[in-house]
Amino acid sequence: MKSRLLSFVIAESPKSKRGEVLPQKPDQSAPQYYESLIPRQFQIQKESVEINGKKINFLIKAYPPEQVMAEASVDVEDIFSEETFKLREQLIEAAHKLLKKFGSNTELSEEYSVAIVSEYKGDPDEFLKNKGATIAEFLKSEKLPLDEKEVEYTLSKQIKYAKDDLVIVDWDGAFVFEPTGQVESIIDLFQAANLQLLRYRVLDNELDERMKKISRLPEKTSTKYLVINRKEINNSFKEVISVRAKAISDFQELERDVKLIGDWYSARLYDLISKKFKLDEWKSNIKDKLESLEDIYTIVAENFSISRTHLLELIQIVLFFVLQVGWFALIILEFIYFTNKIKEYQRP
Repeated sequence: MKSRLLSFVIAESPKSKRGEVLPQKPDQSAPQYYESLIPRQFQIQKESVEINGKKINFLIKAYPPEQVMAEASVDVEDIFSEETFKLREQLIEAAHKLLKKFGSNTELSEEYSVAIVSEYKGDPDEFLKNKGATIAEFLKSEKLPLDEKEVEYTLSKQIKYAKDDLVIVDWDGAFVFEPTGQVESIIDLFQAANLQLLRYRVLDNELDERMKKISRLPEKTSTKYLVINRKEINNSFKEVISVRAKAISDFQELERDVKLIGDWYSARLYDLISKKFKLDEWKSNIKDKLESLEDIYTIVAENFSISRTHLLELIQIVLFFVLQVGWFALIILEFIYFTNKIKEYQRP
């Protein structure tokens, strides 16, 4: 039996570079449109980090325009050992440090580890009987012994394609049993799902910040405020329109990214990962915030329109008053003028 640990961290980075495009390796159980829907990865460079006296190579990849990933793959003697658990933590920590060199915001990132078991014989279900609790603890990044029901629940999130393979999925990690060790397409799906989750989180966070900023605008679109600072209101209203348009555009782009559907193994695996990552719930939450943003936009637009109307009406009233004062002043001047004329005629 051969064991390998693969860990990666994906984070936002404004300094993302394209680099060399990496080929995708869909297996025979993937649909023809697989390559066109899985986000492309670009290799930036390789970094070497010393961990436990051993140099480990990290591959730095980019998902343009704003995501960077640090990935490391290490052969291990015993994937179920405590040393492997510690190595996993060290790989994740090293990946975070490397991403910071690229200006990444690692506070808003996704980290994941995949335990890969290959070159074995028989049904991998035998591993679950003997090492089920250890596998569940790895998947949950939990050092404490788990309850039997929790172990059973964790191991239930799995998918099989052949009799001798098995993939178990959880939030922090996955176990992949594949006799041939050819798991590149599976890793692509885990990384694509983590990328999707990160993008949803980033958009959700941006919407929160934008909504805080523009939520005070309705009260600022009153006639009084409009008269005092009309230019600021005009700029704020344009900002609302821009925020709304960009948020909708970002969301639609995310919707287009990954749409693996059907009975293909890759589609069913991605569906399992998506459910575990609760991507549909993130999507629904973002839709709700977009609707709230739409409501704010509508309120601001109506208030802005009404305020402009009130302002124009006020201007009309003021101009009418000025006009009346002008006419009144003109009448007085004419009265004085004719009074003086009459006095001149009456003089002897």
